[in-house]
Amino acid sequence: MSKMEISKADWKLYRERVPGWQEHYMEQLTKEYVELLTSPGNASDHFWTLEKRIRQDKKNPGVLIELRKSTAIWDIAYLVGDGVITMDELEGFSEDLIDAVKLILGR
Repeated sequence: MSKMEISKADWKLYRERVPGWQEHYMEQLTKEYVELLTSPGNASDHFWTLEKRIRQDKKNPGVLIELRKSTAIWDIAYLVGDGVITMDELEGFSEDLIDAVKLILGR
């Protein structure tokens, strides 16, 4: 696959949207954590399950991502593939970027 370059307009839009995407994703995670903590069972089990879950979730780009122009298209595809965002949330981006994301995802 040839190297995919993100346009200046798409790069600007991506940098503007990532914080909101991450905030929304972390809101979802927090709700899941609350459900876990309030479910029946031992507090110690909840604590260790939550600790493991947070350790895993911190590695997700929905929580922490290094904004690099060279990997932006791949990162966007990963965000979609991982359920952090939907294809609908790419509205406003160029058709080229959306097509590249679809190609990466094999859709």
